[in-house]
Amino acid sequence: MTRPNPFIAHTALIQPLVDLGASVHSSLDAGLSFLVRIRASQINGCTASLFNNLRLARENGESEERLGVLAAWRRSPLFSSRERAALAWAEALTLVSAAGVPDDVYKAFAAEFSEEEQVRLTLMIALVNGFNRLGVGFAVGHPPVAAAKAA
Repeated sequence: MTRPNPFIAHTALIQPLVDLGASVHSSLDAGLSFLVRIRASQINGCTASLFNNLRLARENGESEERLGVLAAWRRSPLFSSRERAALAWAEALTLVSAAGVPDDVYKAFAAEFSEEEQVRLTLMIALVNGFNRLGVGFAVGHPPVAAAKAA
């Protein structure tokens, strides 16, 4: 059964979320925003979001070394304490049904980010998780796969 691509078939429904995401992204450090978006998408297995955010992160100057070890960020010295706090926060929120958000994760997050930054980053994580659920639920593939299936 073919599933609709909600990003194409129902753009008017999706556009307010896209606009909110663009607004929130522009208020954050772009590199940090891409890292949390990619990490959440790795956890969720959303190929469309991974493809897009990896491309954008590279265009923004993110290194292949850091992108290559992002899934194992806890064991890599390539990430700052601020990035580690954001990545732990992103993982906890993405996997919220597994264990909630532990106090130590919030404490590290709050030590690195102002309250406003916390809300902005949390909105970004919520949005990417929502987009991931649309992508995975409707089996939206990344562009080469979508093009190959259409042929």
